Amino acid sequence: MSRLIVISNRVAVPKARGAAGAQGGLAGALQAALKRNKGLWFGWSGKEVENPSAEPDVQTSDGVTTATIDLKHQDIEEYYSGYANSTLWPLFHYRIDLTEYERETGIGYERVNDLFANTAAPLIEPDDLVWVHDYHFVPLGERLRRQGIKNRLGFFLHTPWPPTRLLVSLPYHERLVRSLLEYDVVGFQCDEWLESFLHYCRKELGADVNEDTGEIRLDDRKVLARSYPIGIDYAHFTGSGDSGEARQAEQRVISSTRRRIAMIGVDRLDYSKGLPEKMDGFARFLERNPGRNQDIVFIQIAPPSREGLESYQQIREELEQKTGQINGAHSRIDLVPIRYVNEGHSMAELYGIYRASKIGFVTPLRDGMNLVAKEYVAAQDPEDPGVLILSQFAGAAQQLDEAVMVNPHSPDDIARAIRKALDMPLDERKRRWEKLHASVRDDDIAKWTQNFVTDLENAG
Repeated sequence: MSRLIVISNRVAVPKARGAAGAQGGLAGALQAALKRNKGLWFGWSGKEVENPSAEPDVQTSDGVTTATIDLKHQDIEEYYSGYANSTLWPLFHYRIDLTEYERETGIGYERVNDLFANTAAPLIEPDDLVWVHDYHFVPLGERLRRQGIKNRLGFFLHTPWPPTRLLVSLPYHERLVRSLLEYDVVGFQCDEWLESFLHYCRKELGADVNEDTGEIRLDDRKVLARSYPIGIDYAHFTGSGDSGEARQAEQRVISSTRRRIAMIGVDRLDYSKGLPEKMDGFARFLERNPGRNQDIVFIQIAPPSREGLESYQQIREELEQKTGQINGAHSRIDLVPIRYVNEGHSMAELYGIYRASKIGFVTPLRDGMNLVAKEYVAAQDPEDPGVLILSQFAGAAQQLDEAVMVNPHSPDDIARAIRKALDMPLDERKRRWEKLHASVRDDDIAKWTQNFVTDLENAG
């Protein structure tokens, strides 16, 4: 069995107690695969130091080896805050209006990819499978090839891939995409992002593209591009529902809402999540349905994200302003329609909060997948399941087609969806949920990992 090498921006270092099995989600799945394949996880330590060591810090815990490097302040500013999160992130989420094109950050991005390639290459053995993750490392495969690495290389993008007409606004876009074709397998979260990538390869690069198989041929390279819908760690997540922490969180929501329906949103504080648009849609619902503020309470959990970037500070201010305006207009002495919570919660707490909420409100403007939608479905009571309201622009919409779909840009559409969810009879809720649940349960994180690694093993 080939050893698996995972490379990502950050590394989830297993804790001594519980190790990989105690972690859910992507970290747990990757650690399980690494443990099974006696693998190694390589990435940034998250530390900023003045003079980083040329050698990675290598540790082994519970069968998983991690190797991390530190970065200088300039590297973090240019590679991470700059090109990755101020250029590629907004562009890949269709926000060309927020995309910054700075030559210096592009140079820093390539420099850090060179650094990762130089440091990772000596750790890679001839038969290893190398799996690179996300927009931070698009050029890394090409850099590893320059280091003489002939191994099978795979890349998975956790964000959307933008349409060709948007991508060509990026300086040196052709060089970026050509570097992706140095991987043997390139994975996307859903068919829409895959189709955009294949379209670019055909139109801009003149590649020979097989739309049915996802095979791309350009010059002497053959690359397999496919969609691999990522799932949740279903068993781990639902298992957390048996904890006292989950039950207490569920009871806190039920007791504090006083027979009103709880509608839950859980999103990072990020402009791609459509948070101001959520508020506008909820406000429209309250305006169009007088008196129904007595039937519903909207709980929005929005942990801060990348707080140093100006665009994130602006969205936080806008969100706080809109929340205050709506509560001011629609509150009563004993009733507040929106609870805005600017902090994170544990997995078990979220399970309890989801289970107590009869509406899941997931309306990103653009998302690679959106696992909150899947977590909400997994947490529901089969005898009295809630209703999922889901943006048509989330990657998850392709799988979770029994959700109430909305256009998150339309306050009227959101308002209608909230009313429909509030009034939906039990038999329809059950019918929709059973189909949603089967998809979430069957297409879990383990299946995603296995599908990608199997294709990578068979590549070439």
